[in-house]
Amino acid sequence: MMRKQLKTVIISTAAIALCLGLNGCHKQEASNSEESTSEKPMILTLAHGLSETHTVHIAITKFAQELEMKTGGRIKVRIFANGQLGSELEQMEQVMAGVISMTKVASPMLATYDDAYHTFGLPYIFNGTQDFYDTMDSPLMYDFFQSSKDKGFVTLTYYTSGARSFYTVNKPIRTPADLKGMKIRVQDMKSQTEMISVMGGTPVAMAYGDVFTSLQTGIIDGTENNETALTNGKHGEICKVYSTDQHAMIPDALVISSKVWDSLSASDQKIMIDAARHSTVSHRDMWDSAIADAIEEAKSKMGVTFINDVNKEAFREATKGMVDKYSKEYPGVAKMVNLINTIRCNKEKASAAGVQEG
Repeated sequence: MMRKQLKTVIISTAAIALCLGLNGCHKQEASNSEESTSEKPMILTLAHGLSETHTVHIAITKFAQELEMKTGGRIKVRIFANGQLGSELEQMEQVMAGVISMTKVASPMLATYDDAYHTFGLPYIFNGTQDFYDTMDSPLMYDFFQSSKDKGFVTLTYYTSGARSFYTVNKPIRTPADLKGMKIRVQDMKSQTEMISVMGGTPVAMAYGDVFTSLQTGIIDGTENNETALTNGKHGEICKVYSTDQHAMIPDALVISSKVWDSLSASDQKIMIDAARHSTVSHRDMWDSAIADAIEEAKSKMGVTFINDVNKEAFREATKGMVDKYSKEYPGVAKMVNLINTIRCNKEKASAAGVQEG
């Protein structure tokens, strides 16, 4: 009961903030794209928790600019960054409640509505960066993104958030045995807490904003994230060892309310999808540069040591049962695992055909 009341308060508060941010709730706006004009545009709200300097925010801004340009100003996106409208979970609830139009969330957050999204939080579900891109860019994956419309949302595209690895104050993590007795912060996702447990550590779920102080005070012994957290989050000021086990590659998802999606004409839906995918491509180069810069800054200015001789196979072995467990528990995970394997198989066949033809 208390959670429902809190959810209502959060959504109501967000609605008020949104109205103030848009300078009034009753401005002349089109309710669908068929009626929209440059003088009376359809205005879509998009909220996320990242800063304006983050590569994903920059990519989302490019998406909004292309959408406005390609529709001649008929469709505009107002972006609320920095968690102005709540956490990722709260923003997703607002999308489902119709308070906002779009949001960016870590893909496993969508598992509440479609259990297939649990898959993206599982360890070593991808075989590396290229496999991640080949899988996520597949037409079959984009078909899946469209399949949740009857569940209240449509995923427009994804953004890479890199490979997640462990980092601690001073202890290298080369094998799962090194995690024994260590309190490791994770995102508040079932797959992430279970992953740390099966590796032998003690998972501590907490918000990203609490990590720095928790590391500083010893509430946690380490955490896991991509390399930019060392610099952007200043975690490298405390954690001096980054162990590149690369246990997870969790894509971010740009989602839109099904109700809003249905208010777009077919041609405007295509423009939106194209703009979203273009922003994904532009983000990839920005991300690669951000990772390279973060590693260099962490090494040269923060004194972080990168441990690259990690026994990844030991981590794969320790966590291999999770995919089977989740596939049995969630039908959507089993389907997604099959989809990923199909995408890989199709690529292998295409590559073999290309070699034979050449």
